[in-house]
Amino acid sequence: MTTGQRPLPTSQIVMLNLIGIFGFFGLWQLIAMSGLTQPQFLPSPLDVVEKFVQLTQTPFAGFTLQEHLLSSLFRFGLGFGLAALIGIPLGLMMGWFGWIDDVISPLFEAVRFVAPIAWVPFAALWFGTGIGGPTLIIFSGAFPPCLINAYRGAKHVEIRYIEAGKMLGISNFRMITDVLLPSSIPSIVAGLRVSAGLGWMSLVGAELIVASSGIGYLMVKGQSSINTPIVMSGMVAIGAVGILIDVLLRRIETYIRHRHGY
Repeated sequence: MTTGQRPLPTSQIVMLNLIGIFGFFGLWQLIAMSGLTQPQFLPSPLDVVEKFVQLTQTPFAGFTLQEHLLSSLFRFGLGFGLAALIGIPLGLMMGWFGWIDDVISPLFEAVRFVAPIAWVPFAALWFGTGIGGPTLIIFSGAFPPCLINAYRGAKHVEIRYIEAGKMLGISNFRMITDVLLPSSIPSIVAGLRVSAGLGWMSLVGAELIVASSGIGYLMVKGQSSINTPIVMSGMVAIGAVGILIDVLLRRIETYIRHRHGY
């Protein structure tokens, strides 16, 4: 919707969404049927669906599609959870203690611009194909948004809350847990959404190189056997899980905003 236009009714939005989806898959099907490309390199949507279903029943690269997904989600949970457990408290402390901000910021500003995929060589050297390599790469992608949004949330806490805490003589620890953290929750949850997206994308990149299972590993094996439907099935699974993660975090964000009146 452009500025100045009235919002479209929900029914029209749904209709436009369906037109876009069916138009995309219809064009894909027509190109696949036209013979302009070989089926080996551009299978039809129906071929991809058939292969997707087959992968849920028949193991490929050692596991079924569901088992590859569970392996990926386990790695994602470790990396994302570690990023949140470290990034959120550190961001809040940086927002409250100026000396911590001065110590951490220069190093953080330099490291956060290093793409997660750039950590792959180190992950491979340090951890091989074990759980540590993918966890490190996921952490490198998910950590910056957690810290940045917690820091911004702490910096934008209303001054009256801080002054009230100081008048009551509460400790620095309670100032962070009882004042900064509750007031920063909307910013923190928004950061978690960004963090989860970057972490999930980083995971797939990690599994392409430093893993022996997972969706990325399945796609690599599909590519090496020149089986494009398997590669596309992996992409579908990645997109579907990414959407589910984002929807879940959106609902958590909406619930928190309504619960606390933000």
